[in-house]
Amino acid sequence: MNRVTSTEYDSPVGPVLLTFVDDALVRLHVAHDGIDIARAEIAQRLGVLPDPDPSPGSHLARQLDEYFDGARRSFEVPLDWRLVRGFTRDALEASQQIPYGEVASYGEVAALAGAPRAARAVGTACASSPFSIVVPVHRVVRADGSIGEYGGHPEVKDFLLSLENDTVLGEGLRIGAGT
Repeated sequence: MNRVTSTEYDSPVGPVLLTFVDDALVRLHVAHDGIDIARAEIAQRLGVLPDPDPSPGSHLARQLDEYFDGARRSFEVPLDWRLVRGFTRDALEASQQIPYGEVASYGEVAALAGAPRAARAVGTACASSPFSIVVPVHRVVRADGSIGEYGGHPEVKDFLLSLENDTVLGEGLRIGAGT
């Protein structure tokens, strides 16, 4: 039987519940409504209450610290896709191709996922992603460049995009410094 664990992570965008099945991330949930509600939601979806255990999440917590400090551009954590079905997985995997500090439209991600007319479905996939931040759906924007809702919390998406943009711009300034 698989071991289901969870741990809390205090992020700049709010409390986060990291849930693992064995050593694979099954859900990273920014718990806007509170950790207890997030824990109840994942327990309902998985059919089991996760054991509180920081061990499986400690590696990801360090990576999240590095990301929020501007020192990490991608995550190295196995993903458990059991909460994702069909085209949603294709769209989420396609969003992983968007480089750090850049954005792509819902239509561009739909094309990357092999369904160029499925921009709305990409929006639904991004909104339902169980891997917030780690799978960078925050880099997917509307065709007009506006950021969209991001699960009802556009301020989080704006924060993440600004963090990445500031990091990239800062590196550009450092590269040119003194030359």
